[in-house]
Amino acid sequence: MTHDAQAPVRCGLVLAGGEGKRLKRFIYQLRASQVPKQYINVIGTRSMLEHTFDRAERLIPRERLFTVASRDHLQYHEARRQLSNRPIHTVALQPLNRETGPGVLLPLMHIYKRYPQSIVAVFPSDHFILEEERFMAHVELAFRVVQQDPSRIVLLGIKPNQPEAEYGYILPNGKLSGLASLDVHGVESFIEKPQAQTATEFAARGALWNSMVMVFETKTLLSLVRVVAPALHRSFQPIYRAIGTSAETVVVEDCYRDMKQSNFSKELLEALAVQHRPRLAVIPVNGVLWSDWGSAPRIMKILQETGSIKRLHRTMDNATADHEGGFDVMQLSNESLA
Repeated sequence: MTHDAQAPVRCGLVLAGGEGKRLKRFIYQLRASQVPKQYINVIGTRSMLEHTFDRAERLIPRERLFTVASRDHLQYHEARRQLSNRPIHTVALQPLNRETGPGVLLPLMHIYKRYPQSIVAVFPSDHFILEEERFMAHVELAFRVVQQDPSRIVLLGIKPNQPEAEYGYILPNGKLSGLASLDVHGVESFIEKPQAQTATEFAARGALWNSMVMVFETKTLLSLVRVVAPALHRSFQPIYRAIGTSAETVVVEDCYRDMKQSNFSKELLEALAVQHRPRLAVIPVNGVLWSDWGSAPRIMKILQETGSIKRLHRTMDNATADHEGGFDVMQLSNESLA
């Protein structure tokens, strides 16, 4: 059912379609399982995906928080359990993982079909965020900025505490007039996973880590994708038309079979920074301990900083006692933190 109200509707989009290949060994040693990382509780009782849902639902109702996942994930009990707890119309399953470009666009087609007058916040599902309330206050600010100026895509940038070559960077170019009191900056350029020396130079120039948390009006993003990535945009038109029909599953499979991989940051944001720079804005996030948990060393570093490393050791000791070969937890800690 399409939402007919004229006022913009707030929706959310959770990215959970990745396979977490770099963390497979770590996850197996942690849980004796091959389940992708977003469905795993590293410490505590909630998975990274469940933490993401909880954060997002501080601002967005459950029924308007959409998730993209892979159909292959359903072979794992934990993935099935966590996804089955979501409102049924909010989970979009990809037949193949074609990277973050299609990962954003598939659930966005569902959102646009139901809520054409929507503003969407995007949340990756594998981030560690300690000060969640403060972080979500920045997301609220991004919503307000887009409501004030729907032509903009507003990203959240994390102030680096060290050079990190595995992250994407956003280089701001000064506060935006009319939005200066909200600490909103323009964007000079993006660079995805730079060399270590370039990352150091970018950080020295005031660049921010690209959190991939962003807010935009649905119509605005789709119109920009049509311009900077026309082939990708075209490939989703049959999917949009098929959503809600009996042909939806077959059409999605057919389109994904011929679809090329597309990284949202590399192929869309970088292109927008060149061709449509005034459309982009970034809000610096201050006072938040944030980490993209894409590697074991990064996880171990954060757990040590937060004093949680002993809890991980106990979890891993219990998990590995049940399968042959055991596991040297201290060895992983030392290797990861070197």
